[in-house]
Amino acid sequence: MSRLSNKIAIVTGAGSGFGAAIARAYIKEGARVVLADLNLEAAKGVAAGLGDNASAVACDVSNFDQVSAMVRHCVERFGVPNIVVNNAGTTHRNQSMLDVDEATFDRVFAVNVKSIYHMTRAVVPLMKEKKEGVIINIGSVGGIRPRPGLTWYNSSKGAVKVMTKSMAVEVAPDGIRVNLISPVMAPTGLLQDFMGVADTAENRARFVSTIPLGRMCDPTDVANVAVFLASEEARFLTGVEMPVDGGRSI
Repeated sequence: MSRLSNKIAIVTGAGSGFGAAIARAYIKEGARVVLADLNLEAAKGVAAGLGDNASAVACDVSNFDQVSAMVRHCVERFGVPNIVVNNAGTTHRNQSMLDVDEATFDRVFAVNVKSIYHMTRAVVPLMKEKKEGVIINIGSVGGIRPRPGLTWYNSSKGAVKVMTKSMAVEVAPDGIRVNLISPVMAPTGLLQDFMGVADTAENRARFVSTIPLGRMCDPTDVANVAVFLASEEARFLTGVEMPVDGGRSI
């Protein structure tokens, strides 16, 4: 039997990168998945290869009305979600913290932090009624071992880290588990901003040299952990931070 048979999941930022890999892995394990993304065409492109158990929807996760509409879409199409993956995220360019303008700062916190507040308000009441649920937040190694240049991004992921642990304690009596996956940088659309320099083989090699296992994170590395944390195998895990970083945070 597949590990997520009869489960219903929402994955945000599912049009590319980690989110797309998680959606694919969940479908493979038997779940029905709503793929939410700011870029609807990207989400549709991923969903197109996943069959009738996938449904793409446009959603700006920093907007509560859009998050609520997306959750309603899930309920109407598949049912109440058992699993929610708060993956959508953004960053500012790797640079001096003094050079990040206020609008960019606000956007980073709206997408990376406030989105989880919105999603929680939309889905936790539904999960409480069923007395079960899994919430997986996607953090960053920058929330564990921050480095210069990404100060405000790192801070947003630090907030997600504390939020995850506090949520886990608060909703545990309702049978809801909340865990955190913290990846190191991966060759996704945000890579050049994370590096703050041109995406060249030489610059990639310089960053890879700081990762003990000798490579960047692959989206499937995150997807594999997201499957485990959503499965019955992890039924006694909550408030856990899982670095998927090849040893970077050591």
